[in-house]
Parts: sequence; structure tokens; C-alpha cells
Amino acid sequence: MHPLKKNRPLRRIVLASAVTASGLVMLLALKPHTAPEIAAAPAPAPSSSSSASAGSGSSSGSSGSSGSTTTGTKTVTGETAQTRWGPVQVKITVKNGKITDVTAVQSPSDNPRDQEINSYALPQLKSEALAAQSASIDTVSGASYTSDGYRQSLQSALDSAGL
Repeated sequence: MHPLKKNRPLRRIVLASAVTASGLVMLLALKPHTAPEIAAAPAPAPSSSSSASAGSGSSSGSSGSSGSTTTGTKTVTGETAQTRWGPVQVKITVKNGKITDVTAVQSPSDNPRDQEINSYALPQLKSEALAAQSASIDTVSGASYTSDGYRQSLQSALDSAGL
């Protein structure tokens, strides 16, 4: 007689329960982190504005504002980087051609886990950006999407500032 043809109801019950439990675990693992409406929302218009370049009088846009970077203080907001968990946007302050401050204007904060990750990731990213004086900074472990978005927005701000 074939082994599967034997009448063993307990074995079949245990096997069916195990298959059901593993299928349920796989379905729960596919649950999205954010609501689909938030993730599918269109990106807001990039805002790479600076307080010093508006009055510089140059006709070439952000590349013409590099002359004021070496002599004064300038604040530039980078473009918003859309990440898997939400938007990331950075604002930098440049004084005499050096980055003196980096502030995260936007970061994923839809749930407590995002807030927890950003509470330790954003200060590390800020200190690395200030030390490197560029967007060539390391990814913070556990915050890879936020780190990538931070780098993209930081590079956008640096480009707008002419650095």
C-alpha cells in the first residue's frame, strides 16, 4: 500500500495546519509599509530656492550664484527625493564656501518605526555631511532608503549652491 494512502488523520491535520500557517506568514510578509495612496502620490515640485541667489542679479540661475557663496552666508534647499518610505529633503547653510549646517526639512515619519529610525539616522547623516563637506557620505545601517534620499537631496542642494 502507498504511504500516502494510509489512513492517518492526525498527520493530515498537522500537515494542513503547517501549510496554512506558512501561507499566512508569507501573505503577512507582503504587507506594504505605507498606505498605497501615500506611496503613489506625485512628487511635489522641486524647491531649490536660495535666499542669496534671488537678489544676485545673475541671469544664469543657480550656477550664477556661486560667486556669493565664497563671500557670505547662503541657505539652499535641495530637491525632494522620493524614497520607498516617503520623501526626504535637505536644507544646507553655506558660509564662505563651507557647509556650516545641514537640516532635514522632510523625512519619512508616517509611523513610529520611521520616527525611531530617523531619530538616530538623521543626526549621523548630518555629522557625516558636515565632516565630508560633500554628499559622499556613508549609509546609516537600518536606514538605507533614508540615507539614499538624504544623499540625493544633499547633492541637489550642493549643486544649487555651486559647491
